[in-house]
Amino acid sequence: MNVVELALVLLAIGAGIASVRAILGPSPADRAIGADAAASAAVAAIAVLGIRAGSTVYLDAVLIATLLVFVSTVALSRLIRRSR
Repeated sequence: MNVVELALVLLAIGAGIASVRAILGPSPADRAIGADAAASAAVAAIAVLGIRAGSTVYLDAVLIATLLVFVSTVALSRLIRRSR
């Protein structure tokens, strides 16, 4: 197992733990943080896959996914703040 595969395994474990937090979180803020962490781990996994493949196409996907994660995080935080 090389470093790239180890990174993918660790990112998968982190995404799994974050997904559990997103599903079981006691408050909407906990759920939003869990979903954001899981999405960030998925973006990082795409970046690591791009490194492993040696292709720059993955970087475009990482940029778009990062933008979507950021916008969704801001939208969720505004929604949670408005509901309180």
